[in-house]
Amino acid sequence: MANETTTAVSAPNGQRKKLLIALLGACGIAAAAYGIYWATIARYKIETDNAYVQGNVVQITPQVGGTVISVDADDTDYVKAGQLLVRLDPIDARVALDQAEAQLATVVREVRGVFNTNAALSADVATKEADLARRAPLVATGAVSKEEIQHLQTALTDARERLAQNRALIEGTSAENNPRVLTAAAHVRETFLAYKRSGIAAPVAGSVAKRNVQVGQRVQAGVPLMAVIPLEQVWVDANFKESQLEDLRIGQPVKLTADIYGNSQEYHGHVVGLGAGTGAAFSLLPAQNATGNWIKIVQRLPVRIALDAKELQEHPLRVGLSMNVTVDVHDQSGKAVTDGSSNQAVIATAVFDELGKAADEQVNKIVSANLGHKVVLPTVN
Repeated sequence: MANETTTAVSAPNGQRKKLLIALLGACGIAAAAYGIYWATIARYKIETDNAYVQGNVVQITPQVGGTVISVDADDTDYVKAGQLLVRLDPIDARVALDQAEAQLATVVREVRGVFNTNAALSADVATKEADLARRAPLVATGAVSKEEIQHLQTALTDARERLAQNRALIEGTSAENNPRVLTAAAHVRETFLAYKRSGIAAPVAGSVAKRNVQVGQRVQAGVPLMAVIPLEQVWVDANFKESQLEDLRIGQPVKLTADIYGNSQEYHGHVVGLGAGTGAAFSLLPAQNATGNWIKIVQRLPVRIALDAKELQEHPLRVGLSMNVTVDVHDQSGKAVTDGSSNQAVIATAVFDELGKAADEQVNKIVSANLGHKVVLPTVN
Protein backbone atom coordinates (compact mmCIF):
# COMPACT_ATOMS: atom_id res chain seq x y z
CA MET A 1 0.00 0.00 0.00
CA ALA A 2 2.86 2.39 0.84
CA ASN A 3 4.51 1.80 -2.53
CA GLU A 4 1.26 2.41 -4.34
CA THR A 5 0.77 5.72 -2.48
CA THR A 6 4.33 6.84 -3.22
CA THR A 7 3.91 6.02 -6.87
CA ALA A 8 0.60 7.96 -7.03
CA VAL A 9 2.21 11.07 -5.46
CA SER A 10 5.34 10.84 -7.62
CA ALA A 11 3.35 10.77 -10.87
CA PRO A 12 1.70 14.19 -10.42
CA ASN A 13 4.96 15.68 -9.11
CA GLY A 14 6.81 14.41 -12.19
CA GLN A 15 4.17 15.77 -14.48
CA ARG A 16 4.20 19.11 -12.67
CA LYS A 17 7.98 19.24 -12.98
CA LYS A 18 7.78 18.65 -16.70
CA LEU A 19 5.16 21.39 -17.06
CA LEU A 20 7.31 23.83 -15.09
CA ILE A 21 10.33 22.98 -17.21
CA ALA A 22 8.26 23.44 -20.37
CA LEU A 23 6.91 26.76 -19.07
CA LEU A 24 10.38 27.97 -18.15
CA GLY A 25 11.61 26.88 -21.56
CA ALA A 26 8.79 28.74 -23.29
CA CYS A 27 9.52 31.83 -21.21
CA GLY A 28 13.18 31.56 -22.07
CA ILE A 29 12.41 31.19 -25.76
CA ALA A 30 10.02 34.15 -25.59
CA ALA A 31 12.61 36.23 -23.75
CA ALA A 32 15.27 35.27 -26.26
CA ALA A 33 12.93 36.02 -29.16
CA TYR A 34 12.06 39.41 -27.68
CA GLY A 35 15.73 40.08 -27.04
CA ILE A 36 16.52 39.33 -30.67
CA TYR A 37 13.53 41.45 -31.79
CA TRP A 38 14.61 44.34 -29.57
CA ALA A 39 18.24 44.11 -30.65
CA THR A 40 17.44 43.99 -34.35
CA ILE A 41 14.18 45.95 -34.71
CA ALA A 42 12.55 47.49 -31.63
CA ARG A 43 15.59 49.45 -30.46
CA TYR A 44 15.60 51.27 -33.80
CA LYS A 45 11.95 52.33 -33.62
CA ILE A 46 10.81 55.58 -32.01
CA GLU A 47 7.07 55.97 -31.71
CA THR A 48 4.55 58.61 -30.68
CA ASP A 49 0.83 59.16 -31.03
CA ASN A 50 1.19 62.85 -30.21
CA ALA A 51 1.29 63.87 -33.87
CA TYR A 52 -1.03 65.99 -35.99
CA VAL A 53 -1.48 66.92 -39.64
CA GLN A 54 -0.46 70.47 -40.49
CA GLY A 55 -0.71 72.48 -43.69
CA ASN A 56 -0.45 75.92 -45.26
CA VAL A 57 -3.55 77.96 -44.43
CA VAL A 58 -3.53 80.56 -47.21
CA GLN A 59 -5.51 83.61 -46.10
CA ILE A 60 -7.66 85.21 -48.80
CA THR A 61 -7.54 88.97 -48.27
CA PRO A 62 -8.55 91.83 -50.60
CA GLN A 63 -5.77 94.04 -51.93
CA VAL A 64 -8.22 96.93 -52.32
CA GLY A 65 -11.27 97.95 -50.34
CA GLY A 66 -14.80 97.71 -51.65
CA THR A 67 -18.32 96.37 -51.28
CA VAL A 68 -18.86 92.64 -51.81
CA ILE A 69 -21.30 91.94 -54.64
CA SER A 70 -20.69 88.20 -55.04
CA VAL A 71 -19.27 85.27 -53.06
CA ASP A 72 -18.34 82.49 -55.50
CA ALA A 73 -16.92 79.84 -53.14
CA ASP A 74 -17.99 78.33 -49.83
CA ASP A 75 -16.52 76.10 -47.14
CA THR A 76 -15.49 72.60 -48.33
CA ASP A 77 -15.39 73.71 -52.00
CA TYR A 78 -12.28 72.79 -53.98
CA VAL A 79 -10.97 75.71 -56.02
CA LYS A 80 -8.25 76.01 -58.64
CA ALA A 81 -5.45 78.57 -58.64
CA GLY A 82 -6.73 81.78 -60.24
CA GLN A 83 -10.41 80.95 -59.70
CA LEU A 84 -12.48 83.93 -58.53
CA LEU A 85 -13.67 83.61 -54.95
CA VAL A 86 -15.13 87.03 -54.13
CA ARG A 87 -16.14 89.98 -56.33
CA LEU A 88 -16.12 93.61 -55.19
CA ASP A 89 -18.05 96.48 -56.76
CA PRO A 90 -15.73 97.63 -59.63
CA ILE A 91 -17.49 100.86 -60.70
CA ASP A 92 -15.26 103.37 -58.89
CA ALA A 93 -12.12 101.54 -59.99
CA ARG A 94 -13.37 101.48 -63.60
CA VAL A 95 -13.93 105.26 -63.59
CA ALA A 96 -10.43 105.86 -62.20
CA LEU A 97 -8.97 103.59 -64.86
CA ASP A 98 -10.78 105.42 -67.66
CA GLN A 99 -9.40 108.74 -66.41
CA ALA A 100 -5.86 107.37 -66.17
CA GLU A 101 -6.03 105.93 -69.69
CA ALA A 102 -7.27 109.23 -71.10
CA GLN A 103 -4.49 111.10 -69.27
CA LEU A 104 -1.87 108.74 -70.68
CA ALA A 105 -3.16 109.25 -74.22
CA THR A 106 -3.05 113.04 -73.74
CA VAL A 107 0.50 112.99 -72.38
CA VAL A 108 1.72 110.79 -75.23
CA ARG A 109 0.29 113.17 -77.80
CA GLU A 110 1.79 116.19 -76.01
CA VAL A 111 5.22 114.56 -75.88
CA ARG A 112 4.92 113.57 -79.51
CA GLY A 113 4.18 117.23 -80.29
CA VAL A 114 7.27 118.33 -78.31
CA PHE A 115 9.46 116.04 -80.42
CA ASN A 116 7.93 117.43 -83.62
CA THR A 117 8.39 121.02 -82.37
CA ASN A 118 12.07 120.36 -81.76
CA ALA A 119 12.73 119.94 -85.49
CA ALA A 120 10.86 123.17 -86.29
CA LEU A 121 12.75 125.12 -83.62
CA SER A 122 16.08 123.79 -84.87
CA ALA A 123 15.20 124.90 -88.42
CA ASP A 124 14.16 128.35 -87.12
CA VAL A 125 17.49 128.78 -85.29
CA ALA A 126 19.41 127.72 -88.41
CA THR A 127 17.43 130.22 -90.54
CA LYS A 128 18.07 133.12 -88.15
CA GLU A 129 21.77 132.27 -87.90
CA ALA A 130 22.07 132.26 -91.69
CA ASP A 131 20.14 135.56 -91.99
CA LEU A 132 22.35 137.22 -89.37
CA ALA A 133 25.53 135.92 -91.00
CA ARG A 134 24.39 137.30 -94.40
CA ARG A 135 23.34 140.75 -93.14
CA ALA A 136 26.05 141.47 -90.57
CA PRO A 137 28.76 142.38 -93.19
CA LEU A 138 26.38 144.89 -94.82
CA VAL A 139 26.45 147.16 -91.76
CA ALA A 140 29.81 148.61 -92.86
CA THR A 141 28.39 149.65 -96.24
CA GLY A 142 25.28 151.17 -94.69
CA ALA A 143 22.93 148.81 -96.52
CA VAL A 144 21.75 147.40 -93.18
CA SER A 145 21.35 149.41 -90.00
CA LYS A 146 22.78 148.44 -86.64
CA GLU A 147 19.27 148.39 -85.16
CA GLU A 148 18.21 145.73 -87.67
CA ILE A 149 21.23 143.61 -86.76
CA GLN A 150 20.39 143.96 -83.05
CA HIS A 151 16.81 142.82 -83.74
CA LEU A 152 18.15 139.81 -85.62
CA GLN A 153 20.53 138.95 -82.72
CA THR A 154 17.69 139.25 -80.19
CA ALA A 155 15.45 137.04 -82.31
CA LEU A 156 18.24 134.49 -82.64
CA THR A 157 18.83 134.48 -78.88
CA ASP A 158 15.11 133.92 -78.22
CA ALA A 159 14.99 131.10 -80.78
CA ARG A 160 18.01 129.42 -79.21
CA GLU A 161 16.42 129.66 -75.73
CA ARG A 162 13.17 128.09 -76.97
CA LEU A 163 15.17 125.31 -78.61
CA ALA A 164 17.17 124.73 -75.40
CA GLN A 165 14.00 124.59 -73.32
CA ASN A 166 12.40 122.16 -75.76
CA ARG A 167 15.50 119.97 -75.82
CA ALA A 168 15.59 119.89 -72.01
CA LEU A 169 12.18 118.19 -72.10
CA ILE A 170 13.19 115.43 -74.50
CA GLU A 171 16.98 115.19 -74.49
CA GLY A 172 18.20 111.65 -73.84
CA THR A 173 14.71 110.19 -74.21
CA SER A 174 12.34 108.92 -76.85
CA ALA A 175 8.63 109.54 -77.01
CA GLU A 176 7.85 106.17 -75.38
CA ASN A 177 10.28 106.45 -72.44
CA ASN A 178 9.86 110.14 -71.72
CA PRO A 179 9.44 110.75 -67.96
CA ARG A 180 5.98 112.24 -68.42
CA VAL A 181 4.86 109.21 -70.41
CA LEU A 182 6.33 106.79 -67.88
CA THR A 183 4.60 108.60 -65.00
CA ALA A 184 1.23 108.49 -66.74
CA ALA A 185 1.83 104.84 -67.67
CA ALA A 186 2.55 103.99 -64.02
CA HIS A 187 -0.75 105.60 -63.03
CA VAL A 188 -2.57 103.48 -65.61
CA ARG A 189 -0.92 100.33 -64.21
CA GLU A 190 -1.95 101.33 -60.68
CA THR A 191 -5.59 101.94 -61.59
CA PHE A 192 -5.70 98.88 -63.87
CA LEU A 193 -4.50 96.65 -61.03
CA ALA A 194 -7.00 98.22 -58.62
CA TYR A 195 -9.78 97.53 -61.12
CA LYS A 196 -8.75 93.92 -61.72
CA ARG A 197 -8.26 93.30 -57.99
CA SER A 198 -11.96 93.90 -57.46
CA GLY A 199 -12.12 90.20 -58.36
CA ILE A 200 -10.33 88.27 -55.60
CA ALA A 201 -8.80 85.05 -56.93
CA ALA A 202 -7.41 81.97 -55.21
CA PRO A 203 -3.59 82.18 -55.19
CA VAL A 204 -3.29 78.39 -54.90
CA ALA A 205 -5.46 75.35 -55.51
CA GLY A 206 -7.06 73.82 -52.44
CA SER A 207 -10.12 73.47 -50.23
CA VAL A 208 -11.97 76.52 -48.90
CA ALA A 209 -12.30 76.92 -45.14
CA LYS A 210 -13.21 79.61 -42.58
CA ARG A 211 -15.41 81.68 -44.92
CA ASN A 212 -16.71 84.72 -43.07
CA VAL A 213 -17.58 87.16 -45.87
CA GLN A 214 -21.12 88.06 -46.93
CA VAL A 215 -22.67 89.89 -49.88
CA GLY A 216 -23.08 93.61 -49.18
CA GLN A 217 -20.27 93.66 -46.66
CA ARG A 218 -17.84 96.57 -46.90
CA VAL A 219 -14.33 95.16 -46.65
CA GLN A 220 -10.96 96.83 -46.29
CA ALA A 221 -7.65 95.74 -47.77
CA GLY A 222 -5.95 93.06 -45.70
CA VAL A 223 -9.07 91.76 -43.88
CA PRO A 224 -9.27 87.91 -44.03
CA LEU A 225 -12.35 86.75 -45.96
CA MET A 226 -11.69 83.00 -46.09
CA ALA A 227 -8.82 80.55 -46.31
CA VAL A 228 -7.64 78.07 -48.93
CA ILE A 229 -5.76 74.98 -47.78
CA PRO A 230 -3.77 72.98 -50.37
CA LEU A 231 -4.35 69.51 -48.94
CA GLU A 232 -1.86 67.91 -51.31
CA GLN A 233 0.93 69.78 -49.50
CA VAL A 234 0.21 68.85 -45.88
CA TRP A 235 2.81 67.44 -43.49
CA VAL A 236 2.88 65.97 -39.99
CA ASP A 237 4.30 67.55 -36.83
CA ALA A 238 5.17 64.69 -34.47
CA ASN A 239 5.80 65.80 -30.89
CA PHE A 240 8.58 63.57 -29.55
CA LYS A 241 9.91 63.63 -26.01
CA GLU A 242 13.26 65.35 -25.66
CA SER A 243 14.75 62.02 -24.56
CA GLN A 244 13.76 60.50 -27.94
CA LEU A 245 15.58 63.02 -30.14
CA GLU A 246 19.17 61.78 -29.75
CA ASP A 247 19.00 59.27 -32.61
CA LEU A 248 16.75 61.22 -34.99
CA ARG A 249 18.36 62.25 -38.29
CA ILE A 250 17.28 64.05 -41.43
CA GLY A 251 15.93 61.65 -44.06
CA GLN A 252 15.10 58.74 -41.76
CA PRO A 253 12.05 56.79 -43.01
CA VAL A 254 8.75 57.12 -41.17
CA LYS A 255 5.59 55.03 -41.16
CA LEU A 256 2.32 56.65 -40.14
CA THR A 257 -1.30 55.73 -39.65
CA ALA A 258 -4.29 58.03 -39.28
CA ASP A 259 -7.23 57.43 -36.99
CA ILE A 260 -9.57 58.49 -39.80
CA TYR A 261 -8.52 55.49 -41.93
CA GLY A 262 -7.36 53.08 -39.23
CA ASN A 263 -4.35 50.80 -39.37
CA SER A 264 -5.33 49.42 -42.77
CA GLN A 265 -3.96 52.51 -44.51
CA GLU A 266 -0.28 53.17 -43.92
CA TYR A 267 1.48 56.35 -44.97
CA HIS A 268 5.20 56.70 -45.63
CA GLY A 269 7.38 59.76 -45.18
CA HIS A 270 10.72 60.99 -43.93
CA VAL A 271 12.08 63.34 -41.29
CA VAL A 272 12.82 66.85 -42.59
CA GLY A 273 13.54 68.93 -39.48
CA LEU A 274 13.05 69.84 -35.84
CA GLY A 275 11.09 72.75 -34.38
CA ALA A 276 13.00 75.66 -32.85
CA GLY A 277 11.36 75.27 -29.45
CA THR A 278 8.79 73.44 -27.38
CA GLY A 279 5.14 74.38 -27.28
CA ALA A 280 5.60 75.71 -23.74
CA ALA A 281 8.38 78.05 -24.89
CA PHE A 282 6.09 79.73 -27.44
CA SER A 283 2.94 79.79 -25.31
CA LEU A 284 1.24 83.03 -24.32
CA LEU A 285 2.48 82.61 -20.73
CA PRO A 286 5.77 80.66 -20.84
CA ALA A 287 6.59 78.60 -17.78
CA GLN A 288 8.87 80.28 -15.21
CA ASN A 289 11.05 77.47 -13.86
CA ALA A 290 13.31 79.68 -11.73
CA THR A 291 11.14 79.21 -8.65
CA GLY A 292 11.43 77.28 -5.41
CA ASN A 293 8.56 74.90 -6.26
CA TRP A 294 10.01 73.35 -9.39
CA ILE A 295 8.96 70.00 -10.82
CA LYS A 296 10.69 68.69 -13.91
CA ILE A 297 8.34 67.88 -16.78
CA VAL A 298 9.63 66.11 -19.86
CA GLN A 299 9.17 68.48 -22.79
CA ARG A 300 8.15 67.61 -26.31
CA LEU A 301 9.51 69.14 -29.53
CA PRO A 302 7.78 69.02 -32.92
CA VAL A 303 9.58 67.01 -35.60
CA ARG A 304 8.38 67.73 -39.12
CA ILE A 305 7.66 64.75 -41.35
CA ALA A 306 7.10 65.02 -45.10
CA LEU A 307 4.51 62.64 -46.56
CA ASP A 308 4.41 60.73 -49.82
CA ALA A 309 2.48 62.85 -52.36
CA LYS A 310 0.93 59.85 -54.17
CA GLU A 311 -0.43 58.39 -50.93
CA LEU A 312 -1.86 61.79 -49.99
CA GLN A 313 -3.63 62.00 -53.33
CA GLU A 314 -5.16 58.55 -52.91
CA HIS A 315 -6.12 59.05 -49.26
CA PRO A 316 -6.38 62.79 -48.48
CA LEU A 317 -5.80 64.05 -44.96
CA ARG A 318 -7.24 67.11 -43.24
CA VAL A 319 -5.39 69.64 -41.14
CA GLY A 320 -5.51 68.78 -37.44
CA LEU A 321 -6.06 65.02 -37.77
CA SER A 322 -4.28 62.74 -35.29
CA MET A 323 -1.51 60.46 -36.53
CA ASN A 324 0.49 57.57 -35.12
CA VAL A 325 4.16 57.88 -36.04
CA THR A 326 6.98 55.35 -36.06
CA VAL A 327 10.48 56.47 -37.09
CA ASP A 328 13.15 53.98 -38.12
CA VAL A 329 16.39 55.37 -36.66
CA HIS A 330 18.63 52.54 -37.87
CA ASP A 331 20.30 54.79 -40.47
CA GLN A 332 22.46 57.35 -38.65
CA SER A 333 24.21 58.74 -41.74
CA GLY A 334 22.01 61.81 -42.14
CA LYS A 335 22.37 65.20 -40.50
CA ALA A 336 20.95 65.82 -37.06
CA VAL A 337 17.41 67.14 -37.11
CA THR A 338 18.68 70.47 -35.84
CA ASP A 339 20.64 70.95 -39.09
CA GLY A 340 17.63 70.88 -41.42
CA SER A 341 17.52 73.64 -44.05
CA SER A 342 15.97 74.35 -47.46
CA ASN A 343 16.70 76.83 -50.25
CA GLN A 344 13.36 76.33 -51.99
CA ALA A 345 10.17 78.33 -51.56
CA VAL A 346 7.84 76.72 -49.06
CA ILE A 347 4.82 77.75 -51.12
CA ALA A 348 4.50 80.16 -54.05
CA THR A 349 1.96 81.45 -56.57
CA ALA A 350 2.15 82.93 -60.06
CA VAL A 351 -1.49 84.05 -60.15
CA PHE A 352 -0.69 87.70 -59.51
CA ASP A 353 1.97 87.78 -62.23
CA GLU A 354 -0.76 87.62 -64.85
CA LEU A 355 -2.26 90.88 -63.58
CA GLY A 356 1.06 92.67 -64.06
CA LYS A 357 1.39 91.34 -67.61
CA ALA A 358 -2.16 92.42 -68.45
CA ALA A 359 -1.45 95.93 -67.10
CA ASP A 360 1.70 96.21 -69.24
CA GLU A 361 -0.21 95.10 -72.34
CA GLN A 362 -2.87 97.76 -71.75
CA VAL A 363 -0.26 100.49 -71.35
CA ASN A 364 1.60 99.43 -74.51
CA LYS A 365 -1.67 99.39 -76.44
CA ILE A 366 -2.52 102.99 -75.46
CA VAL A 367 0.96 104.38 -76.10
CA SER A 368 1.27 102.61 -79.46
CA ALA A 369 -2.12 103.92 -80.62
CA ASN A 370 -1.21 107.53 -79.80
CA LEU A 371 2.35 107.43 -81.14
CA GLY A 372 1.37 105.85 -84.42
CA HIS A 373 3.70 102.85 -84.14
CA LYS A 374 4.07 99.82 -81.92
CA VAL A 375 6.17 100.25 -78.76
CA VAL A 376 6.94 98.15 -75.68
CA LEU A 377 7.50 100.14 -72.51
CA PRO A 378 9.76 98.88 -69.70
CA THR A 379 7.95 96.55 -67.30
CA VAL A 380 8.05 96.50 -63.51
CA ASN A 381 9.36 93.17 -62.17
